[in-house]
Amino acid sequence: MTENAVSAVDHRGDLYQMCVRTVMDTTDPDIWFDENGVSSHALTYDAYIAPVVDAANSGRRESELREWVEKIKRAGRNKPYDCVIGVSGGVDSTYLIYQAVQLGLRPLAVHFDSGWNSELAVKNIENIVAKLKLDLVTEVVDWREMQDLQLSFLKASVPNCDIPTDHAFPAVAYRQAAKYGIKYILSGANFATESILPTAWGYNNSDQKHVKAIQRQFGSVRLRSYPTMGLFKRHIWYGGVHAIRTLNLLDFMPYVKADAKEIITRELEWRDYGGKHHESVFTRYFQGYYLPTKFGFDKRLAHHSSLILAGQMTREEALEDLKEPPYDPALREDDHAFIAKKLGVSVAELDEIIARPARNHLDYPNSNQVWQRYAEPVRSLAGMMRKFR
Repeated sequence: MTENAVSAVDHRGDLYQMCVRTVMDTTDPDIWFDENGVSSHALTYDAYIAPVVDAANSGRRESELREWVEKIKRAGRNKPYDCVIGVSGGVDSTYLIYQAVQLGLRPLAVHFDSGWNSELAVKNIENIVAKLKLDLVTEVVDWREMQDLQLSFLKASVPNCDIPTDHAFPAVAYRQAAKYGIKYILSGANFATESILPTAWGYNNSDQKHVKAIQRQFGSVRLRSYPTMGLFKRHIWYGGVHAIRTLNLLDFMPYVKADAKEIITRELEWRDYGGKHHESVFTRYFQGYYLPTKFGFDKRLAHHSSLILAGQMTREEALEDLKEPPYDPALREDDHAFIAKKLGVSVAELDEIIARPARNHLDYPNSNQVWQRYAEPVRSLAGMMRKFR
């Protein structure tokens, strides 16, 4: 591999190429390149995302930000909270809730305890709510259900086996918003640091049918209390009837990850995990070992490429970091043993499960076509319903 335009033959005999502007490569099977070796990800960023990020960084979205803040405050008048923010202890959600408080908002902090929190994540969340004087609602999953569902996704051999956590978290946030009559959920999702996520490396974590189908096929426990939410419940019931909407507030302000870390470290005594989404032991293992080992997907390529395009990391820095393993080998070994024990299987059994042939999410029952066909019309209908409330 060279540091510029790369065309070579990989170990499978396939043509290998890396983007000349980012570090995205042909481990994303859907990637394509123009005649100059620029990837489809970089070209998409230039056309659709850069204008949003540039406007936020230059302050041109300041008036929009203020308008949204006033709308949120009006909707929350005479209520104990005016928005819900899901907190994981990670940098994005921590910086978001810090900024929300600085803007005069009154968030209810909501956390879904999936059973995989690192001790550092727990401490970070404690510091956030204590320093900002916030109320925190933590929904703790029934571990028998979560354990069985997590194991089911591993047995299914699909790429996104972190869906059990990612599916439940928004369901919990919407449920709490509806309970307290809150009209806005603020999300830490943002274009500045998350502009790239190859479709082939994962799957829609909102597909309720898919979650239940995998559990039926591989699980042994019925999901009774595990929080689920499909397309229509999210957008018609919560989005329309309860008039709740999600807003990516970080897209309206300058967001530089290094600066954000410095601020939350100073103001909230936040401590770094050393990797994106490593606040969860399982996510750390999933991204650092499971995906690269079983599928050849290294999410650092997408994370670093997003930062490169936003001007927050150089390509040379990214290439240098990629020379290192996804995470410390000794920690990986400890996590491997810990996860096996927590899932109720032996290390040898976990090795055997991971060694099974890789499968595609679409090999199992799903609502992919429903989401593709109806997601936008359903969102539009929910928007019209909100206008009459």
